[in-house]
Amino acid sequence: MFDILWRGLAIGAGATILMDLWAIVLTKVFGQTPPNWAPVGRWFWHLGRGKVFHENIADAEPYAGELALGWFSHYAVGILYGVIFALIMGEGWLAAPTFLPAWIFGIITVGAGWFLLQPGLGLGWAASKHPKPMKVRCFNLLAHTVFALGLYGTALILR
Repeated sequence: MFDILWRGLAIGAGATILMDLWAIVLTKVFGQTPPNWAPVGRWFWHLGRGKVFHENIADAEPYAGELALGWFSHYAVGILYGVIFALIMGEGWLAAPTFLPAWIFGIITVGAGWFLLQPGLGLGWAASKHPKPMKVRCFNLLAHTVFALGLYGTALILR
């Protein structure tokens, strides 16, 4: 069990790092706006005080360490996803990783963003209140596909 847990931690961290490298490529090469983890940190801070959904997270009381908390939360969730995936897949997959289960899991994890985080930030279900909701959804699916590649690739390195 310890082996599955540490590998899950590692593949979650590796997948999150790859996702962040992808965001850098999108920013530097394609001119996309870089991710801002401060609103996520503010959301997590308010979550700890019992407030899940906001009309607009920018209107919520600020928290001095929200950017750091946002980055920490981003990695904590990515690592947690890695551990959950490793526990679901078990030693067999960790010994001989394949991409399809990682990709399916990566796409499933988009649901937490669409149905918890984005409404919590005031963006509506699946970014429905965003000026370009389909663009956000497409980038979410693409980012989580990159996350899945990170799960798979890190598992290949560790086997």
